[in-house]
Amino acid sequence: MIEIKFERENKRAVAKLSNKEIGTCIYTEDNDTWNIIKTNVLKEYSGKGIARKLVNSVIKNSKKENKKVIATCSYANKIINERKREK
Repeated sequence: MIEIKFERENKRAVAKLSNKEIGTCIYTEDNDTWNIIKTNVLKEYSGKGIARKLVNSVIKNSKKENKKVIATCSYANKIINERKREK
């Protein structure tokens, strides 16, 4: 089973399968804003919704810490915009 873990100290969310890292969503922090700069999933695991779960993990945790989230990563930016339209 794929596990999504948020690692605040490493400024990332990580996807693991049997202790093997298969994806990451990395962000930077500037005052009250988190900027998702890169989302990556190993090619053999693409198309399974893992990247979306990673981005959503960062967004969820940003809200817990009252941080604004933006994205220079094009995929993460797409997810953020989808979430805005759903509201």
